[in-house]
Amino acid sequence: MAIENSSASDADGWEQEAEDRAPEEVLVVALDGFEGPLDLLLSMARKQKVDLSKISVLALAEQYLSFIAQLRQMRLEIAADYLVMAAWLAYLKSRLLLPKEEEKTDEPSGQELAAQLAFRLKRLEAMREAVKQIMSRKKLGVEVFARGQPEGIRTVRSPRYTATLYDLLKAYAEQRRRTATMPHQAGGRTVWSIGDGRKLLTRLVGPIAEWAPIEQYLSDYLPREDEGRSALASTFGATLELTREGYLELRQATHFGPIHLRWLCEPPSEEDAEKEAETPPEQREKIA
Repeated sequence: MAIENSSASDADGWEQEAEDRAPEEVLVVALDGFEGPLDLLLSMARKQKVDLSKISVLALAEQYLSFIAQLRQMRLEIAADYLVMAAWLAYLKSRLLLPKEEEKTDEPSGQELAAQLAFRLKRLEAMREAVKQIMSRKKLGVEVFARGQPEGIRTVRSPRYTATLYDLLKAYAEQRRRTATMPHQAGGRTVWSIGDGRKLLTRLVGPIAEWAPIEQYLSDYLPREDEGRSALASTFGATLELTREGYLELRQATHFGPIHLRWLCEPPSEEDAEKEAETPPEQREKIA
């Protein structure tokens, strides 16, 4: 650590002397490896090559005071903490040199102060050894490297086609069948008019006095899907008109049972039937 200028107010006049000097006369000395007065004491103790538990604190204090005195004679600026340590060591030296019988105060004795200093030096040495061991280990990112972040397992899928040409054509045909649209074309059907029914009844029934069901006269047309219902409806409408006009008589024995008819008088001729009909009997309408 560098020994540098300090403006501590508890020093004894040496600060004022430093201020009175010219800037070129002020010199700062850097003591490499020393981080404070206690570190300097530890270095001096190591030079004696004696165990810290057996070292002479008095001799160590004299050596430190002599070192500080040499620096001041060289007109070097010394940090305040070094001077404080020098003053404390001078006090310790005086306590150690005093006879034991003259120590009548409640303050710690010289031996106790010396033991405290030795303990602090031992603790500092242990700390420096621990730091040395830590710094001697391999440095992360320089000599050793940490493992990278774990990565997930990536699945690579490679498609494999096993279908044959027939399978492809079949699948294409199925797809086309589902999506193909067929236009709806409604076929035409034959529609009978009431005139057609009148004409049919006039031609087939004739002047018969027996009861007969309507379906009997439509046996040729009812099986036909395209005109069976239309023929039955038109013929039934024609029977109602002929009944209203007095030509026919209708009878139904039960609900939803067959309807029977018979002629009451001579049926109209085909010419009269054509005149009374709404639609000519020869025309058949086809609805597309």
